[in-house]
Amino acid sequence: MKILVCISNVPDTTTKIRFAGDNSSIDTTGIQWVINPWDELSLTRALELKDASAGAIKSVTVIHVGAASSEPTIRKALAIGADDAIRVNAESADSYYVACQIAEVVKKEQFDIILCGIESSDYNGSAVGGMIAEFLEIPSVSAVSGITVVNGQSVMTREIDGGKEEVTVPSPFVAIVQKGIAKEPRIAAMRGIMMARTKPVKVTEPVSAEPLTKIVGFEKPAPRAACKFVDAENPAQLIELLLNEAKVI
Repeated sequence: MKILVCISNVPDTTTKIRFAGDNSSIDTTGIQWVINPWDELSLTRALELKDASAGAIKSVTVIHVGAASSEPTIRKALAIGADDAIRVNAESADSYYVACQIAEVVKKEQFDIILCGIESSDYNGSAVGGMIAEFLEIPSVSAVSGITVVNGQSVMTREIDGGKEEVTVPSPFVAIVQKGIAKEPRIAAMRGIMMARTKPVKVTEPVSAEPLTKIVGFEKPAPRAACKFVDAENPAQLIELLLNEAKVI
């Protein structure tokens, strides 16, 4: 059994984002890039499954669609414990384009379980996992908060309204994971960091595909209005502000 974990290269959540030129692109100067948090958790769970499988799971591979500048993030995934990595040498134009590139790799490499984070922390599209499954014509399970492999059968736990449900699907399949899939992301040890330098990163060229969306421009949210203080002895003013200004009553 082989597991593929899809990872995104995203700005650290503490990074201050600036726009370049005519606000149609992001100024990447000084940005600290990290593994998308949901992808990092799915990688952690994949490695836990491999460790507990007594050799049934042969490998955990990470895949990323991006330029060579993203390789430090890929190496971090290898340091955490992934066995090898695949990088599709293309800019990640949109969800459709990324899903198409990953699907083409899967058709050639053949994986049993494909794990995707529910969304990336930069664009929050929540679309790649489902699109990969559609390209491959295989099952996908969304909102996965737990996954185990018992006697070669994958059992997933999903969050649903009012509770949880267990789902079993045949391999191969795509699991779109959310918080809860792992308690904490696995931290790279010094030995893992050293080993990551020699682990293979296979670079493949993209297939022809046209993105379905295009970024026209970015716009910062409007600045917050100044706080207004209302005298505790003047509830009529508070009601008037809530009714006519905040429009919440």
